[in-house]
Amino acid sequence: MNTKKKQRPIVAIMYDFDKTLCTKDMQEYTFIPNVGLTPKEFWTESNAMAQKENMDGILAYMYLMIEKARMAKVSIHREDFVKLGKDLQFFPGVEGWFERINNIGKELGLDIEHYIISSGLHEIIEGSSIFKAFREVFACEFLYNENNIVCWPKNAVNYTTKTQFLFRINKGVLDISNDVDLNNYTPEDDRRVPFRNMIYIGDGLTDVPCMKLVKINGGYSIAVYQKGRRNKVNDLITYNRVNFIEPADYSEGSSLDQAVRDILCKMSMVDSLIRRTKSQLKRARDR
Repeated sequence: MNTKKKQRPIVAIMYDFDKTLCTKDMQEYTFIPNVGLTPKEFWTESNAMAQKENMDGILAYMYLMIEKARMAKVSIHREDFVKLGKDLQFFPGVEGWFERINNIGKELGLDIEHYIISSGLHEIIEGSSIFKAFREVFACEFLYNENNIVCWPKNAVNYTTKTQFLFRINKGVLDISNDVDLNNYTPEDDRRVPFRNMIYIGDGLTDVPCMKLVKINGGYSIAVYQKGRRNKVNDLITYNRVNFIEPADYSEGSSLDQAVRDILCKMSMVDSLIRRTKSQLKRARDR
């Protein structure tokens, strides 16, 4: 008798962070005020530096965080950045979202995994109330010296490098130092999370490469927007870059909640039909 447990299909839900889960850029809650600047002043200077130096915009903001902290005599130990996570403010329903979606997945015979793919700072996300909900967080991060003080950018995630993490999730290669297994050929049927079982949730143009990649490969992309700012994402649905645009309300019964429920139902049915087809093909070949 074969007692091997049947593996349930895995669905990966991937999120941007700033203005997707939390209400604004994460540096704006505490860090930027602590160094004596307004968000407009900080981002204007960061963008100007990137243009002047022909520099990646993500590296520019990371550099500026360190310079402004030093000038303001603000501590830049790792734990200082992690502590900033407690001040993040989330959209309605975010903190209860993950457990509820996981339970819906179980009812449908699916294992749900949540991932962050963000140009924000890993350390701040790590200090947030929702950090433990994620299987992995792919985000910018600093390298620290023996005194736990910032000494170098460790990871920088911009809007195009975000796409590599879709393939890491797809193949189950989550160690970002492992490029060999990521780039080795893997047949579609052997990949851990098929693209058809992916949902990407983001808020704007910096998410377009990921949104489009997931969508054209059979998954679903959703653009969320803050109340009164629907015009920010209208073009994404007009130009077929996403499947849906929804208000950034993660509460039970919201439009976003219902959209994800419906997608999960469809994914469950599609996976069941695919398994049935493969089973019948195998029986036909074995005759």
